[in-house]
Amino acid sequence: MECIPWTENIILLSDSYKVSHWKQYPPGTQYVYSYFESRGCDNAGWNEVVFFGLQYFIKRYLLGPVVTKDKIDEAAEIYSQHFGDGVNDNPSMFYREGWEYILKEHGGRLPVEIKAVPEGMVVPTKTVLFTLVNTDPKCFWLTNFLETLLVQVWYPMTVATQSRYQKTSIAKYMEETGNEQWDVPNGVTFKLHDFGFRGVSSVESAAIGGCAHLVNFLGTDTVASMICARDYYGSKKAAGGSIPASEHSTITSWGVDGECDAMRNMLESYPEGLVACVSDSFDIWRACKDYWGDKLKDLIKGRITDTKFGRLVVRPDSGDPAETCCSILKILLEQFKEDVTETKTGHKLLPPYIRVIQGDGVDWESIPKILEKLKKEKIAADNIAFGSGGALLQKLNRDTFKCAFKCAEITINGESRDVFKDPITDKGKASKKGRLTLQLASETTGFSDSDKYKPRSDANPVPGGTGFLHYSTDGKYVTVSSGKGDPKKDIMVDVFKNGSLLVDYTLEQIRAKADIKNGPFGGGAA
Repeated sequence: MECIPWTENIILLSDSYKVSHWKQYPPGTQYVYSYFESRGCDNAGWNEVVFFGLQYFIKRYLLGPVVTKDKIDEAAEIYSQHFGDGVNDNPSMFYREGWEYILKEHGGRLPVEIKAVPEGMVVPTKTVLFTLVNTDPKCFWLTNFLETLLVQVWYPMTVATQSRYQKTSIAKYMEETGNEQWDVPNGVTFKLHDFGFRGVSSVESAAIGGCAHLVNFLGTDTVASMICARDYYGSKKAAGGSIPASEHSTITSWGVDGECDAMRNMLESYPEGLVACVSDSFDIWRACKDYWGDKLKDLIKGRITDTKFGRLVVRPDSGDPAETCCSILKILLEQFKEDVTETKTGHKLLPPYIRVIQGDGVDWESIPKILEKLKKEKIAADNIAFGSGGALLQKLNRDTFKCAFKCAEITINGESRDVFKDPITDKGKASKKGRLTLQLASETTGFSDSDKYKPRSDANPVPGGTGFLHYSTDGKYVTVSSGKGDPKKDIMVDVFKNGSLLVDYTLEQIRAKADIKNGPFGGGAA
């Protein structure tokens, strides 16, 4: 027996019901134009997203001749059985002729065009992020067939956005507690480490989710993320860094009485550089006071000399995060008080040879709670880093930012018209109409107040609302709908057409766009 590889077949990468949709559009349909957006977020203050991940899906699934005879044959067999009654096959649902047309007339390349905002761009929610339209009128059914696959962009986009919000939170507290060094490897560069490989649903999730985190930070233990960054985002070297670190088995295998020896072994096995050691196997307070702060103190202090730099990173892994971190830091600050300094804001800072990393219960809500408690206790935020696993890469879903892909325009017998949904039972699901452009509000002039979009309401009962200017909440951007926009001012750019990639973003470029004030990749979002 050998490992069984997963062979991709674009014809099978869709929801079942989409296989039947080629029969459902109006007669004479030639073009179907759809778009993707975040319809908002319920988390307080989360009113913008980092657009990231579309390039991965394009390179992974859409480039080149992705339709072949063998794939058509495979899909025909599976769908015939799938739509049968369990006894008799039903081949009528599958549009074999349509896929054979793509193979014959387009050499197996997908006749669609995608426009999107630049990857790494930070944009408000409720704005268009990418559009998709078929380029061959006989393939009108293909646009929304691809929805299932491309909507999965929600995942890397949401991870990148959530990671960035945590980066902003950490930077805020570092600044408020007196941090003055922001350049790599200082500042927020390694303050949130990806522990998420084991906590996600698949290897692919680890790869693209972990890569999304690397948009904001340099710390990761998710090896697959670096492969994704290398193969799909042009990283010339490993996009993230890590250090030797213990797990409970490598400490507890020494026994209760041997815990201090296990810790000593960590320091002696890695005498230079950074090393992390889990310290809560039995008694975290004893570990910090009696072992790290007494018996092993000279070894820790000796990690920094005129010729070398080293640092021990103490890792608690249980208890209430805020209380535990605060108590541990107080112990360490006392045990190493002869080398403790104060920041310009009067917050205590451990000597460079020792720090703490909290890797349990870490998410976007707990980080500011921990840092707020430390701040009040006059402890600098730079004393601590964070590791996050399932919460970083898995504790989210498509509804976190309410991501949706909707048809906005259809062309029938040469005539184009707006398409939209506006369910009376959920006003939040109203979609945008017609061809869309994303423009700077400052460049969108010459319109009147009546042109501003107003959703359907008791006072404005028109289905789909009125107006075509969808301004972002910050007033900086506007999605212009119904084909009223200026293509020359469109922030979205052509990224894919007829099987070819038109723009190839690097992780370096994306990091610079998504960065924050005092960030390690450029100092501010573009």
